Amino acid sequence: MPQQEGQTDYKYEDYEAKVAVNRLPQTEALVGQTLTIALDSGASFELEFVERNKVAWRRDGERGADWCEVVEVAPQTYFIDMTFAHRPRESQTLIVNVQTRRVLGVRTMMREGDVGKEPRAVHEFSPGVLGDPAIPPAGRKPAPTRDLIGLRGLYDYGPEQWVEHIYLSSERYAWHGIIGPLRGQADVDLATVFKFDDNQYIFAFREYGLPVSTVFFYNWDQMRSTGKFFAIGDDGAIANTPAGAFIHKLSMAFYPLDAQPV
Repeated sequence: MPQQEGQTDYKYEDYEAKVAVNRLPQTEALVGQTLTIALDSGASFELEFVERNKVAWRRDGERGADWCEVVEVAPQTYFIDMTFAHRPRESQTLIVNVQTRRVLGVRTMMREGDVGKEPRAVHEFSPGVLGDPAIPPAGRKPAPTRDLIGLRGLYDYGPEQWVEHIYLSSERYAWHGIIGPLRGQADVDLATVFKFDDNQYIFAFREYGLPVSTVFFYNWDQMRSTGKFFAIGDDGAIANTPAGAFIHKLSMAFYPLDAQPV
């Protein structure tokens, strides 16, 4: 099923191997700590970071101990990613600022069965609060943004993988392979952008051609992107692949007020 559904000229394995060369390293800063998170969607989490890549978690009525990783993507701000042995087609990403206590949760799911012409991956986004939700957090509440519309950027994942992004609208972006196995390939896919804080964005796309999705944190102050690909590989197995890049802004288009993209 996976690699044939979009009839593309490439497959996930063509480009997933070398997308973490320029990625920020993991941190052990949260090991030994327990975080409680309440999302606006109603979901709640208790996360005990047992080891560098192991978290004991509670989510609503469920509990378990599974793989996780933590990357400090901005001062006091952590990209926390989790997968679940009992739910291999699902992952949970939480971006948490432990100072302001602002959180954005991104749940990624790979649907089964016939999805027609829609992407197989879906994302659910929800802002939230770290700690007691009755105590108001500080700073900006994460929310959808149009800030990136019109931007062309070049993402340097490593010497063998450069990809251009063009943010077309609030719903779609285009990618274009510049260096690497996807050189000359291009496509337009569904995408969502949230603003987490000043110069901080969460970008997630859902590919039409292959069962591939991403969640990335963009730090404009450092010009770094940190995130992951969540995909179904050619062997039918779920892949949760770390990735990260240096960002080069190329240009910005400015649309007339009476002719704005959706």
